[in-house]
Amino acid sequence: MSVCKEALMIASQHFPNLRQASTSKESLVRQAIMRLAAPVCAAIFISATQLHSQQLPLLAVGTLDESRAGAWADVSGLNYTLENGVPANNLGGMGSAITYVGGNDFLALPDRGPNAVPFNPAVDDTVAYVNRFHTVHLNLTPNTTGSGLPFELKPLLQQTTFLWSTTPLVYGSVNGSGVPPINGVMRYYFTGRSDGFDASQNSGDPNDARFDTEGIRVSNDGNSVFISDEYGPYIYQFDRNTGVRLRSFALPSSFYVPNLSAVGNTEISGNTVGRTTNKGMEGLAITPDGKTLVGIVQAALLQDAAQKGAAAKVLRIVTIDIASGQVTGQFAYGLTTGSGVSEILALNNHEFLVDERDGHGRADGSLAVVKQLFKIDLTGATDVGAMDGKTAAANEVKKTLFVDLVTSMNAAGISAAEIPAKIEGISFGPDLKGGGETIHTLWVANDNDFTLTVLDPDGNTIANPNQFFVFGFKDSDLGGSAYVPQFQESRELPAFLR
Repeated sequence: MSVCKEALMIASQHFPNLRQASTSKESLVRQAIMRLAAPVCAAIFISATQLHSQQLPLLAVGTLDESRAGAWADVSGLNYTLENGVPANNLGGMGSAITYVGGNDFLALPDRGPNAVPFNPAVDDTVAYVNRFHTVHLNLTPNTTGSGLPFELKPLLQQTTFLWSTTPLVYGSVNGSGVPPINGVMRYYFTGRSDGFDASQNSGDPNDARFDTEGIRVSNDGNSVFISDEYGPYIYQFDRNTGVRLRSFALPSSFYVPNLSAVGNTEISGNTVGRTTNKGMEGLAITPDGKTLVGIVQAALLQDAAQKGAAAKVLRIVTIDIASGQVTGQFAYGLTTGSGVSEILALNNHEFLVDERDGHGRADGSLAVVKQLFKIDLTGATDVGAMDGKTAAANEVKKTLFVDLVTSMNAAGISAAEIPAKIEGISFGPDLKGGGETIHTLWVANDNDFTLTVLDPDGNTIANPNQFFVFGFKDSDLGGSAYVPQFQESRELPAFLR
């Protein structure tokens, strides 16, 4: 018997005249029971619905714009202002990356800080924002209102953790000292300021203070986090509890630029090899077995883009063995619909979802067009580490569209103007079980650029919060692929509704 029918049967047994009731007490009870059953029935409907036209059902949307420290404040405890006047504890940019860590908890990663405020073009308006990640409690609860999405989501910020090094870092001095005021003995904090580098080294120098955090994943034991960035690109391992850097992973030298500048356009024009400035290691995955890191750049390397044609749309994927720290492979991903890639997520130990998007939508004053997740398989893929862009383009990994997020959100009543421009963080979360079916959850977050309000396409001022979107899917939606979670968690539906 279905959960929906069982709920109605329970109500009917207690109130025989339930179906005829209109204004009676029985009618009110019936309505209450069916409101409680509604989200469960919706979940069962979802589990019975195959992926159609690359759509996934939207289960819930949550907004996070406050904490116990106040509105738009994180729980870092910082009480000073940055060089551009923005509070150092500004709660924003949380969707640059997210990752599930078990229970109802996720880690949310802001990028390099609130540089959307005009400040100083000599440092691309970046400030000495101390890099950090947040621990956020994200618990889905059944929506008992009888309307809206099947579940409710009310994010709760639990903790803010700074990222730092025990050894000295190189800070800039373009507009005064770029040293964070909270630095101490053997405690040197990474920041988002673009001038924090050693000009005598290439961009991969682990002693640089500048760190544009874009990807985060957690180790299988839960004790470490791995974070990738765009400046190096760097990939560092940090202690999850203290935020201290434990080690760095060296990438192929072809990813680094030799001539550094605090101004992105100057850095691009001054180099012919390496990552494109502000489009470095945007995405990071960890395989469910916890053995391999998989990073992907946002745009083509300069030497690939210079060849134009298909090479200009080739993005490099790098695999790293965590135990040894060695790069084990390099693969080519070809852009199709989007202008860049924001994230990569492990479906299993060899298949991945890649977040390809444009820059349109909420916060851009335009309509969202491309926010798509593609599925790729690295099994049997050609290693392109020794190939130029043109040859690499001829050996791209095969990709298939898994879900169109714009279409999926539109189907849930969210217009293209309301969809965030920067859909950047993706993660799997706990499963939902009920009615003999298992619904897997896909969590999506936005980078709001630390901007509280923006203009919509009509010029109206609208709120621009940190948001979390939860989608549901099941095994049959994966086209034969197997979903292997890094952390096996599930949520049972209420007992009387099973």
